[in-house]
Amino acid sequence: MFSTGQNFTLVLMQYTSSPVEMTQCFTFTTDEEEQRERLGELVLGFLERDLQPSCQLACLETIRILSRDKNNVAPFITHTAMQTLSRHAGIAISHGNVDCEGSVVLVPFAENPDLEIIVEALKSICNICLHNKVAVQVGQDLQLIVGIAERLKQCGEDQWNHYVRFFDLRLMFLLTAQRVAMRTQLLRELRGVSLLSNHLDATLGLCWPDTFEVGRAGVEVDPDSEEPSELPPLSREKIERAMEILKILFNITYDANRREVDEEEAAAFRHLGAILRHCLMSSADAQDDTEEFHSHSLNLLGNLPLSCLDVLLMPKVQQGSIEYMGVNMDAVDMLLEYMEKRLDRGKKLKETMLPSLNLLTESARIHRETRKFLRMKVLPPLRDVKNLPEVGNALRNKLVRLMTNIDTDVKNCAAEFLFVLCKESVSRFIKYTGYGNAAGLLAARGLLRGGGNPGVYSEDEDSDTEEYREAKSQINPVTGRVEDEQPNPMEGMTEEQKELEAMKLVNMFDKLSRSNIIQPMMLGIDGSMTQMNSGDLRRMRDQIPQGQQLHLQTQLRLEPQQQEHKKEQQDQQQQQGSGSEDEGEVE
Repeated sequence: MFSTGQNFTLVLMQYTSSPVEMTQCFTFTTDEEEQRERLGELVLGFLERDLQPSCQLACLETIRILSRDKNNVAPFITHTAMQTLSRHAGIAISHGNVDCEGSVVLVPFAENPDLEIIVEALKSICNICLHNKVAVQVGQDLQLIVGIAERLKQCGEDQWNHYVRFFDLRLMFLLTAQRVAMRTQLLRELRGVSLLSNHLDATLGLCWPDTFEVGRAGVEVDPDSEEPSELPPLSREKIERAMEILKILFNITYDANRREVDEEEAAAFRHLGAILRHCLMSSADAQDDTEEFHSHSLNLLGNLPLSCLDVLLMPKVQQGSIEYMGVNMDAVDMLLEYMEKRLDRGKKLKETMLPSLNLLTESARIHRETRKFLRMKVLPPLRDVKNLPEVGNALRNKLVRLMTNIDTDVKNCAAEFLFVLCKESVSRFIKYTGYGNAAGLLAARGLLRGGGNPGVYSEDEDSDTEEYREAKSQINPVTGRVEDEQPNPMEGMTEEQKELEAMKLVNMFDKLSRSNIIQPMMLGIDGSMTQMNSGDLRRMRDQIPQGQQLHLQTQLRLEPQQQEHKKEQQDQQQQQGSGSEDEGEVE
């Protein structure tokens, strides 16, 4: 087939004559590195010629395999090479017609209707962009993302099979993940949220009974059934494409909840939020695919502006739905269940659990019905006052245990969730968690003195149980439970002795602080913790009346002498006692 040397022909045959074997080739040795590079240049040159589709396919398969070697992609990252590959992939663009406003219309090439060739070219570009940042920049220069977007608009047409659509999305993900400029271009110029939402809608086969109520086309719901209607599982191909769409949307909306959005953007986000709710209520054939699908949906939901999260509560209450205060809580209950499952697994909590926990926290903060429902589930009326708040298998106990987790983000998020469920009330927060567990969040917010702004929350009815009212006066606020009675260590001591012990403690803190062994802290006027220096310790000592201070200082100076004298007396008594025993033995 090729006339440029027998060696190149043999190498090309090695990569193309045994596709089953070479398809699984992912590791390369350095022995033939130069030969592979020359082979890459050769096949790129042949792709510029007018070849039969079978020859084009053989060249593209060779490039796909060669592009797996991340250390040897130099022949493929030039503008000419990327332009050639993108043309065979059907996503190359040219400056074509001019619209009525004088703007240049970008028209994608469509010269290769052969789907196999398109897929092979897309796979090669994906490999190259994955391994080389220069190739990503070249892809940005060639406006590849515009060509992909043009083809995504044809999502309703049957001419494109699953593989073309999947690798279109995969390439778009790789480009947006590595270049901020392409994320912005897709979001702004190409209206990426609406474009990808429509593509996700078509991929999942959705229908819209109401503005923000989503169903599955062709799935009938039995209105007389008391069980919640279960949607049929999505196929593997649909799940794969849907997850790629969710990942791209995550890339382009990463800052959406931290900036102001206009009405058009808000409408697009609310439409997307309704689709994401449907994703949370859907499943795949395989459990692992379902969990990954839900994970991507949750991550994206966390990017949406908080004002758009009300779509989670929009669907009407139906037979079998979870209803609370007249609102459909299916999605909120699913989020809570998802979060608890990740919590029980205990692995990579920051990556797996925090997205759902953060989403629940913010939803509870802005939606009264959600907060009340979650409080009913997580913080029911307190009855167990004998065990520590962190002891037990209830969800409250698990979350309180997280408040002392070694990971700062995990413990802060768990504390914030419970604090919001307590309507940011310090006393209620301490009631359910104990002052010791709550101290971290309270110190960070300057609330160790109590008080503070509890936020805008509705009034709740008194939820104290009879068990809690009876034991309330006996509950230790630090531990959050009723403690067994302990003997008073200061019982029988005079006031002067108590003051003496207090001064000894102050002096020990002062000595340890001056030695930089510890850093004493004190509660500031604003309720936050501040460093305590030796001057603060002296001021504490100066607050004692002058007469008592002189007496205590005298006592502190005499105390070592008294202890030494007492020890001498004990030694003399022991010697006398042993002498009496010796005399008895002599007799």
